[in-house]
Amino acid sequence: MKLEYSRELTGGAQVTTLLLQSQALQGNALGDPTERSHPVLIPAGETQGLPLVFVLGGYTSFGHKHLNKGSLWEETLVERLGRLMAVDAIPSAVFVWPSCETRLGGSQFMNSIGTGNYEDMLVKELLPAVEKKWSCGGEGNRVVVGKSSGGFGALTLVMRNPGLFRAAASHCGDMAFDVSQRRGFPEALTCWKKYGGPSAFLKALPQLAFNFSVHAGVEVIAMSTCYSPNLNSELGCDLPVDPETGVVDEEVFSRWLKHDPVQLIQQPESADGLRRLDALYLDAGESDEFALQWGLRRFLIPLKEAEIEARVDFFDGGHFHTDARYEVSLPFVLAR
Repeated sequence: MKLEYSRELTGGAQVTTLLLQSQALQGNALGDPTERSHPVLIPAGETQGLPLVFVLGGYTSFGHKHLNKGSLWEETLVERLGRLMAVDAIPSAVFVWPSCETRLGGSQFMNSIGTGNYEDMLVKELLPAVEKKWSCGGEGNRVVVGKSSGGFGALTLVMRNPGLFRAAASHCGDMAFDVSQRRGFPEALTCWKKYGGPSAFLKALPQLAFNFSVHAGVEVIAMSTCYSPNLNSELGCDLPVDPETGVVDEEVFSRWLKHDPVQLIQQPESADGLRRLDALYLDAGESDEFALQWGLRRFLIPLKEAEIEARVDFFDGGHFHTDARYEVSLPFVLAR
């Protein structure tokens, strides 16, 4: 989505967008735009030598959503971070919200034949473009943080790109798919049946009011294009559950599990990516609607076995309205 935006925040920070034509996304299977506008927060003063922080949004996030207020009385995350830098509550940095959304809601910040090469776009195109334009980041000076699917993205990008980032934070990140993802299958099945099946549901999607049921219906398809793509199928992916019977296809779901951080960390090269970080922050709410507090507890077992240090918090609250958690994680990962 092409978006031009410029605004000065209290304290002198500037919000703008970086327009980037991506070669990595050319020919993507969903036909999504290859020209993307990435929101950027620039602190007051000189940016040379400042850390570069990638902030990865949750599933269905996008540029306008990061910049637009949901309420007259509530800050956006961009405004919150600008305010915190102005009062030295967090160290100054250049913050970027990568535009990695797809027409199905999200790319999981990974390369997939079902969605496109979003990881390549992010690390091979966007990262060097931002560093060149604002003279920030560079080796040993990059941080990646995110919430929900963005937390998943932060962890998996680090695990697949050892040494690229020096610190990371995952807030309520997707993990333990057999608990967190599988619990959404019944609601997705009910949604698909209501509209006459997955294909008919996708055709109706642009006209539907987005609610919990619709979210479940499209999310399972979106995750399938990431984790179990199949360009020879009608949907461009293999679903992990039979729309007619509700029976889970364990072979397909096993392909999903290969991307689960709980499984990935048990691979030596993936664990090494986390081990090379200077700081790792992990949290989840004790009332998380997707049971991700239990996913995080599962993740901590192989994390400890791999002797990887992390700060871990379990807080009162759920999966939503958690922007304040960045006030805890960012001072930690940027100070280190």
